[in-house]
Amino acid sequence: MFLEYTISQLDIGPVPEAEARRMGHLGYMQWIASLPGQTGYAMAAQCARDAAAPLLDRSPALAVFHDLINTSLTAPLKPLALSFAQQSRRGGAAGRRAARSPF
Repeated sequence: MFLEYTISQLDIGPVPEAEARRMGHLGYMQWIASLPGQTGYAMAAQCARDAAAPLLDRSPALAVFHDLINTSLTAPLKPLALSFAQQSRRGGAAGRRAARSPF
């Protein structure tokens, strides 16, 4: 199922806050776009929220994803503040290693 794929992509451990927000927003958009047309949103969102919940402590990107789902389920309904990633070079593999390096 696509939900597990999205969660595994977001569950990469600690990342800077801006990166977690970007990844969480993209993960939410990826997940919602993967839902079949006849799927009830509330049930699918509750399943996604429950699947992400055990991993929130170790992944800020999943916490953003989880918060977006919670916000989408609250009443009264209101638009979500989703942001698209701006096109920019982030340094490739060397940039990712430097962002995760404890040194």
